Amino acid sequence: MTTLRNRVQLVGNLGMDPEIVNFESGKKVAKFTVATNETYSDGNGNKATSTQWHNVVAWGKQADFVEKHLRKGKEVALEGKLTYRQYEDKNKQKHYITEVVLNSFIVSPAEKEN
Repeated sequence: MTTLRNRVQLVGNLGMDPEIVNFESGKKVAKFTVATNETYSDGNGNKATSTQWHNVVAWGKQADFVEKHLRKGKEVALEGKLTYRQYEDKNKQKHYITEVVLNSFIVSPAEKEN
């Protein structure tokens, strides 16, 4: 059961090209967003779509793979874990962020570059 704890699986499209940050320590992080869509019938029987946006971060070798293979609009299946963090801006306003820390991903075969 421990392998099922804090596990997230998403299939969606990248909302932006990954933002790559290289740190002086040699570490690398890739940040990007993924949109997932859910289609349903509303109360009147009309087709409706709900889009959810997810923040995703990838570290180290995963960041290298993301940088090489992912671009805005590409469909991707990913697996990771949910993390929460907060920070305080210069106006002392607290901000809360939910992110998926990437463990693995698969690019849709139709989306792969030649």
